[in-house]
Amino acid sequence: MDIVQADFKKGFVKLRITDPEDLWYLSHLIDPGDFVKGKTTRKIKIGEGENAKVAKKVYVLKIEAETIDYSNEVLRVNGRIREGPEELPKDSFQAIPLEQNSEFILEKVQWLEYQKQKLEESAQKKYNYLLCIFDREEALFALTKSFGYEVLLQLKGDVPKKVKTVEVKQDFQQEIIKALDVYSGRYSPEAIILASPAFYKEDLFKKINQPDLKKKIILANCSDVSESSLFEILKKPELELTLKSSRTRKENKIVEELLSEISQNRLAAYGWNEVKNAIDAGAVSKLLVTDDYIQRRRASNEYTELDLYLKQIDTLKGEIHIISSEHESGRKLMGLGGIAAILRYKLEWH
Repeated sequence: MDIVQADFKKGFVKLRITDPEDLWYLSHLIDPGDFVKGKTTRKIKIGEGENAKVAKKVYVLKIEAETIDYSNEVLRVNGRIREGPEELPKDSFQAIPLEQNSEFILEKVQWLEYQKQKLEESAQKKYNYLLCIFDREEALFALTKSFGYEVLLQLKGDVPKKVKTVEVKQDFQQEIIKALDVYSGRYSPEAIILASPAFYKEDLFKKINQPDLKKKIILANCSDVSESSLFEILKKPELELTLKSSRTRKENKIVEELLSEISQNRLAAYGWNEVKNAIDAGAVSKLLVTDDYIQRRRASNEYTELDLYLKQIDTLKGEIHIISSEHESGRKLMGLGGIAAILRYKLEWH
């Protein structure tokens, strides 16, 4: 995302969406009550009677956001028109769609520190890493993304096909090398993590003849070929330098820190009531909340209360971490109610 112009004191930023991943950030950066100014299309009637025609016209409008819907790489902000041409009734409802290459202005009454940080994070260079975990008969390819990772392909030997699976009957390791070469060219990853149980990775590495591909590869161990092993790799201390910019890795580490505190009955609270009490006590050091939890609060018209508590944490210089619910760390947090906190000190009631 490009930050074209920003004045947080006046409450506005002008943004250009450059990557579909930007929409994930915007889906929880834009809140009900914010103002969004951008282009949208609206059907208008031209002519009267039988000769009347319906045409689409492009308008530049400012709306006050009421709902934010994110799906299929389009973010739709719905709300009432606050500024626009005279021909459009003020206060009528209109949606502004945001997608790749959209340019728009976002205005807030108050920008919280974590929101500024998220905005700056989205504007930074995206460091994608290609992950390949494999054994003698199976391989899994994934690409790290800002909100987790995306499984690209599952390769299997001569076995029945499954969803997202490609059956391979030729030299299995050569097929893996071919896929690595294709994905490396397509996504230009910062590095390629090649992992396997036992000695398979070293054996395959010797067979790679492409110098540009080979120099990107880092070898690692994994327990098996499954999505849980992707997280196992992302947590490895020896890959910390390579994966320093991976948002998924940071999410994993903060959730693991939370789970460690819970297991030792120390500095943790989870579930809305516990977390709310901890915020009221000024005890929250780090708040963890899933994007799904935020969306559910919005859908049930209960977001205002959450927003007030987020502002309270921000005022007390606490950290706010929004965790993707699509992957393992997010699913673990969802199992705790979707919201939890690491505390500054242990509470007497806890």
